[in-house]
Amino acid sequence: MCKNHFNPIHCIIPPYMLIKLMESGNKKIADMAINSNFRSFRFRNDRIFFQQSSLHEKTILGLISKDTGKDIMQMEVYDCRQKTDFINATLLWDTKTNQKLTSVAGKNVIKGGKASWDFYWKLFGRNSIDNKGMLIKQYVHFDKGMDNAYWDGRRMVYGDGDGTVFTSFTSDIDVIGHELTHGVTENEANLDYENQAGALNESFSDIFGIMIKQRFNNQDVKKSNWLIGEKVMIGPKYALRSLKAPGTAYINHPELGSDPQPATMDKYQNLPDTESGDFGGVHINSGIPNFAFYVTAFNMGGYAWEKAGRIWYAVLTDVSLAQNARFTDVKNLTIVHAEKTFGINSLEVKAVKQGWSEAKV
Repeated sequence: MCKNHFNPIHCIIPPYMLIKLMESGNKKIADMAINSNFRSFRFRNDRIFFQQSSLHEKTILGLISKDTGKDIMQMEVYDCRQKTDFINATLLWDTKTNQKLTSVAGKNVIKGGKASWDFYWKLFGRNSIDNKGMLIKQYVHFDKGMDNAYWDGRRMVYGDGDGTVFTSFTSDIDVIGHELTHGVTENEANLDYENQAGALNESFSDIFGIMIKQRFNNQDVKKSNWLIGEKVMIGPKYALRSLKAPGTAYINHPELGSDPQPATMDKYQNLPDTESGDFGGVHINSGIPNFAFYVTAFNMGGYAWEKAGRIWYAVLTDVSLAQNARFTDVKNLTIVHAEKTFGINSLEVKAVKQGWSEAKV
């Protein structure tokens, strides 16, 4: 939700959802959504400031890690106590003291943060978000009833939800993994946050977010339901997004209506490159590459991160992936890396091609 396409804040709740909530007939829901939308401007301004800072300033602010050479997770968890003040937030937990917690939200983000760090380190040898041991800062209970979770370039911030449509945004490991992966993308491909490049940016976060949850729960491609944010949304029939069947994560929701995501390129939505247009539909059209990944991973079988995940990570960290990449660019690179890793005539290459074919890219 940021007008700066190249260095935005990244939010799990897209503009089209907040717009629906702001128009709700339920005054409580509408008021909280308006406040959540307003709060995004603060993060946006912070992000622009971080973007314009010098190398020295970024180091002082903790945006650039001092490479300690230690391959260990470093994390701090703070409680904003439903206020919007980061400076006076209470330190709940850090990896140095590892103190016991009673906070459910605190426990959730520690679990999700550890699962994300462990995923990238054990599978890809990646040391934190920037691959230099970056300190992961997580802030829970931000504001009263805020309907979102953010990665703003230096920290994770979680709202508690309005209590009617959304509960705590710390509830799902995949949401935490999704937002932290925005940091990984920012430090690698730094994909523009608009149109197809922006949809790919969101898709990489959904793909790695779901794999982080699958690995934590020891789920293979058949056991996973491939839903993002199923606990964050209140109600057993609702989730934020579905990789298996984009457009079905929520149907006829009393406040949100139905999931607008397409699964195939012939349904691609050409939306305005504005905030209300989701910057060309970055959260909406991400369903297309999401579906391509799902079909690929499902046809490969087993655990998604073992083969399909390796290919997609290789693409994300490929220096030839342009900031303004299109779906076809990622399609071609996934085929190239599948051929390099598994062989030109391998079943894995066929699965990748089939995935993109099913998504009609």
